Amino acid sequence: MFKVKAVSLCVSAGLFLMLAGSCVLAEDVNAGLRRALVATGGEAGSPRREAGAKKTSPDPFEQNERLGRGVNLGNALDAPNEGEWGVTLKEEYFKIIKDAGFDSVRIPCRWSAHASNQPPYTIDKPFMDRVSWAIDNAIKNDLYVMLNIHHYRELTDDPNEYHTSRYLALWKQIAEHYKDYPDSVLFELLNEPDDALTAELWNALLKKALPIVRESNPHRTIVIDPAEDAVIDLLDKLEIPEDDHNIIVSVHYYFPLEFTHQGAEWMGERSKVWMGTTWTGTDEQKQAIIDAFDKAVAWGKEHNRPINLGEFGAYVKADKDQRVLWTTFITESARKRGFSYLYWEFCHENFGVYDQKTNQWKDYLLNALIPPEK
Repeated sequence: MFKVKAVSLCVSAGLFLMLAGSCVLAEDVNAGLRRALVATGGEAGSPRREAGAKKTSPDPFEQNERLGRGVNLGNALDAPNEGEWGVTLKEEYFKIIKDAGFDSVRIPCRWSAHASNQPPYTIDKPFMDRVSWAIDNAIKNDLYVMLNIHHYRELTDDPNEYHTSRYLALWKQIAEHYKDYPDSVLFELLNEPDDALTAELWNALLKKALPIVRESNPHRTIVIDPAEDAVIDLLDKLEIPEDDHNIIVSVHYYFPLEFTHQGAEWMGERSKVWMGTTWTGTDEQKQAIIDAFDKAVAWGKEHNRPINLGEFGAYVKADKDQRVLWTTFITESARKRGFSYLYWEFCHENFGVYDQKTNQWKDYLLNALIPPEK
């Protein structure tokens, strides 16, 4: 979301095992296979490839297709502390998400709140373990995972040498910790770079971050957002090294903001003025979305990059029927253009598609995200 916030495909690991001098593709990564690949002496729950195993990079377009239809596990691990924003992840959530027909989850993580302020900026083990628990449960339920650095506000507010060095140190640790996880785990370098982290500065920083990740994860699919809150209009300013092909570009879409964020307290006084804004699917309203998504398509074709819609949603204070109408048009438009998409978000009352109080899906939103089979 903008500046503040309070895949059912089998997982294809892409692991290549050396058998009699030839490579065999290991498909359907599941709990049994993952346990079989844990190296002796490795951490519990952290899959390891057998010594001597060969590996090649997956096709990012196929990875994007496997991301498919997803949902953000928002307001949990991206809160200052899990639970402070009203969401604590539960093991059963992952099966519930999978059974509903979703293909993937995005796991926003506020690593910066759980790491030392002094070099080497060590990440707290309990937080790392909790994130690993979430990823392992997603893998166990055949869900693709997009793992990111989320809400590093200090970096985006003031991208000075200290915070850029700390950011890079965080990625070095994250990348090394998950280097042997299957290809179904994707790394998103930074959620919505914005504010003082301008497009120019973000381009320079991601060119430093990519080599750090690639050092331990040469075949990992990386997800990169454009600047200014991952808006489509900033795609033209995004610079990605042309020799790194295993990358998906992610954009976010919450427009018109007056509709999707009406009454959202964190948006300040203007959100009160927006109350009552309607979205009825007029030709003009639809055309704005069509034009934006077509611009993303054109950019993707020009640069040979797959496009992911990493966040979208309309706040609960908007008219219910109009939220459904808007969400339905967004998902239809994304599918027509080959975008994978992840709705914001799973179970918080602000945007959630699942009611954690009643343990029931909000079918009106779920059906907009995953249309019932006819």
